[in-house]
Amino acid sequence: MSKLLKAYDRSRVPLYIQVASVLRTRIQSGQWGAGEKISTLDELEREFEVARVTVRQAVDILREEGMLQARQGLGTFVSKTSQERHWVKLATNWNSVIASLKDNVPRRLAIDHDAGPPNLSSEDGDLASSYVKLRSVQYRNEDPYSVVNLHLAREVFDLNPGRFKVAAALVTIDAMDQITLREAHQTLTIGSAGPEIADLLKISIGAPTVEAHCVVIDDGGIAIYVGDITYRSDSIKLQIDLLATMPVGDKKPRNGFKAVGLPRRKSGKA
Repeated sequence: MSKLLKAYDRSRVPLYIQVASVLRTRIQSGQWGAGEKISTLDELEREFEVARVTVRQAVDILREEGMLQARQGLGTFVSKTSQERHWVKLATNWNSVIASLKDNVPRRLAIDHDAGPPNLSSEDGDLASSYVKLRSVQYRNEDPYSVVNLHLAREVFDLNPGRFKVAAALVTIDAMDQITLREAHQTLTIGSAGPEIADLLKISIGAPTVEAHCVVIDDGGIAIYVGDITYRSDSIKLQIDLLATMPVGDKKPRNGFKAVGLPRRKSGKA
């Protein structure tokens, strides 16, 4: 048995879904560019060491998703719009988070005014006296890309309940002069979609997801915002500037040129 066939055996996911996942990644990563012709069925059959019917099923999945298009007598091509459908850039600092959310309009699923407290770890600050829980789905170009479960401190929610119902909570918090923030952090993990998430995000049960746990702590040490956000994995692109937090004087010359940086900005918010 080849190494590839052994790899298939390690998963309970049907073969055609495993093959479709690899092809989807090639499109999303740009290995197969928009408008480009993909490998033939014969070539894919040999590459993946699977039956022709398995390859056809995998290709059909991506055609149904709009990522591939079959042209009579010419072959199968990457859709010209497929690479632009997804890829939500995941922000990595406070200012970029706020900028990315300013025009976002969440579609509310439910608001629970008598929610229990969120689960906090030791670094997540202290619990507020009470919380309001808000659930919503975020969309891009009419495609759902994330589900948000948010615990918001009641005293913060009561400052502007109407705004919190129609706008992104972090943007609303950032605009409040009454609140001073001490800390904000986010942790990412890889998960898989259960039945409810799969239905809301229009993906298959068990499909990979990116799960973000975001906590905002005020100057009193209270966790005023505790958000658990589940992203469909094919919507996320994470890019981090590895030198962004390095002081300018510590940056080493590269190729004979001295690194030049901008002066740091001070923020009263975070």
